[in-house]
Amino acid sequence: MFTGIIEEIGAIEQMRQTGDAIVMTIGARRVLEDVQLGDSIAVNGVCLTVTSFTDRQFTVDVMPETVKATALCTLKPGAKVNLERAMAAGGRFGGHFVTGHVDGVGRIVRQWPKANAVYYEIEVPPSLRSYMIEKGSVAVDGTSLTIFGLSERTFTISLIPHTREATILGEKRPGDLVNIECDMIGKYVAAFLAAKETPPSGLTIGFLEQHGYK
Repeated sequence: MFTGIIEEIGAIEQMRQTGDAIVMTIGARRVLEDVQLGDSIAVNGVCLTVTSFTDRQFTVDVMPETVKATALCTLKPGAKVNLERAMAAGGRFGGHFVTGHVDGVGRIVRQWPKANAVYYEIEVPPSLRSYMIEKGSVAVDGTSLTIFGLSERTFTISLIPHTREATILGEKRPGDLVNIECDMIGKYVAAFLAAKETPPSGLTIGFLEQHGYK
C-alpha cells in the first residue's frame, strides 16, 4: 500500500528486455535507506518488487501484464521516475490509498498556468473516467492528486510548485503518457453496486420464495 506522496525522483540506469518482460535497474538514494530484498517500491505508480540492490541502485522485474497495462515500456535509460516506498504502519498518511496496481494509461492533452499552479487535462479511456468524481482522488504516475474538472473523456488536475519540483510531472508536456490509478474506494463501491444489481446465475426472488425463503 502506498500514499501517493513521492519520496524521490530516480533515474533509469538500465533496461533489459527478456521476452515480453523487462528488467529495470534504477538509480536512487532515499528509498534505499532501509530497503530489503522483496520490498515493494512504486515506480511511476507501479508496485514493483526489489530483486537486488546496492547503496545507490535497485533492480526490479516488470512482468508482461504490467508492461502491457502501464507506460513503463515507453521509458528509456536516463528517464526520470517517481519513487515511493510502501507505507509504514506507523507513518503519516498524506495522500490517499494507492495500491500501485495501475488501471490504465492516460495522455496529457492540454497544459496551462494559472497563478502559482499549472493545470493538466488528461485523456483516459471511458472505463477509467467512470470511476472519477470532482474533488475526488487520482494517482498520476504514482502522485496523489485532486480532480478539479471532468469532461466526457478527460479529467483535470492542478500542480503546485512543490509538486512540480518533487515529482516528474513538472516536466510532462502535452502528448506524454502517464500511469493512472483510480481511487480504490470508488472502484470497490462500483463493484459492490454492480454485484447487487446482478444476482448470481439462477438465484432469483422467485427461486427463493419457491424454496421457503420469504
